[in-house]
Amino acid sequence: MSESLRVELNGDGLHTIVAPAAFESDGPFAVVLDNAGAAVHVHVHLDDALSSVARLESGNHFVEGESTERVQIYASVPDEPVTGTLRIVTGYGAEEAHVRVTLESESAPQSEIAVDEEFARPPRREPDPSPLEEFVESLPVPSRRVVPFAGLVFVSLLVAAVVVATVESTALVLGVGVVIGAMLVATMLLVR
Repeated sequence: MSESLRVELNGDGLHTIVAPAAFESDGPFAVVLDNAGAAVHVHVHLDDALSSVARLESGNHFVEGESTERVQIYASVPDEPVTGTLRIVTGYGAEEAHVRVTLESESAPQSEIAVDEEFARPPRREPDPSPLEEFVESLPVPSRRVVPFAGLVFVSLLVAAVVVATVESTALVLGVGVVIGAMLVATMLLVR
């Protein structure tokens, strides 16, 4: 709904009318009759041009002294702008004011809002992960200090396996076993 068209009655004396020269709306609006003096009868009239797209419930209104009356103008939105005259009359025709009213159409230029092209396309939906991917994601990721140590443990195990396979000494196999056990205990403590 548009702003209201404000009209002052009896502000400069009995039956005086102060109204703007022009008013624009993009649909229904209200004429607000502010009475600054004694009670008054007011007649509101739409000319033929405005009557083609707008209507009043009643043209005759009694406005109590020092009060406000709202006169609703029901308007349909025209295909093209329509301009006409709204007549406000007091004192049984003694005083009269004319307001040039323009009803804008929906096709009137409106402010545009820029929308990024990315929002015009639906968002890409990622496929559900496979059970293997879910398992891999659930594994703990070692910290930076564990990775070099784990590499050292792996190389040590490889060297120990080669030594045990080539040398046939029981004492050497027991020594390699103790070293491997100590490295596994140290790895477990480091991973925690």
